[in-house]
Amino acid sequence: MQEKNLTAITEFYILGFQTSQDLRMFLFCLLLLVYWGTIRGNLLIITLVSTSKILHTPMYFFISQLSISDILVTTDIVPNLLYILLNNGAAITVIDCIIQFYFFCGSEACECLFLSLMSYDRYVAICNPLRYSSIMTSRHCVILSITCWLLGFFVILIHIIKIAKITFCGRNVIDHLFCDPVPLLELACSDTFIIHVEIYTLVIIVVVIPTTIIVVSYTHIIRAVLRIPSSTGRQKAFSTCSSHLIVVSIFYWTIFSVYVVPPKDLTITMILKLSCC
Repeated sequence: MQEKNLTAITEFYILGFQTSQDLRMFLFCLLLLVYWGTIRGNLLIITLVSTSKILHTPMYFFISQLSISDILVTTDIVPNLLYILLNNGAAITVIDCIIQFYFFCGSEACECLFLSLMSYDRYVAICNPLRYSSIMTSRHCVILSITCWLLGFFVILIHIIKIAKITFCGRNVIDHLFCDPVPLLELACSDTFIIHVEIYTLVIIVVVIPTTIIVVSYTHIIRAVLRIPSSTGRQKAFSTCSSHLIVVSIFYWTIFSVYVVPPKDLTITMILKLSCC
């Protein structure tokens, strides 16, 4: 029995939402509708930014890159989640699970970097308006965008290589919606101390540093806006940052609510029951 429990497993079983069939069908239709709307909305943004000359500005260019990242995240998670809802759980190989984990974390890392780029763009536009066109050139924006994509997926790839070397044995059930880092590492038989150290390092690189850039940028922006003599001018200057602030708030609130607020031992089924109440 002990040898059986130590046998390396080759696939995981993702539970998803362990609820009644009627509720799962409702969630399936809801998620399918949201997924369709998300893909359609992001493709519309990308198309408009690409075809409309009025939107050929650094801010809208970064928004289009953010839309691409959003499509990658939702496409990585939702289709498989819809399959899980239909079948009340589903098996996934270890390789496929790690690949899903890679694209999820890589896309999220890129979103953090793009949000910091957008805050830098607003900083230059408000604090250095006369130099804005010379600093945020098309070539500069493309280079910054490529750097974000490469950096986001490269730092995650280093982490993924370490995870791929972990041995998983014994229990292979993931009580989650997808291959998220925390439930995945809980099934590891190998020592995961180095992996957790790397996770904290990645958090500093792709979350803490971009967040610091956003906070510092908006600190300078607020100071610059408050120095504008007219209230109309202050309102006009700050209104250019409203869309970015909304996106930043939604993004970081989602991360906070998913990874910070729920206790570690709170399962997905319990969260769903609490939310339904």
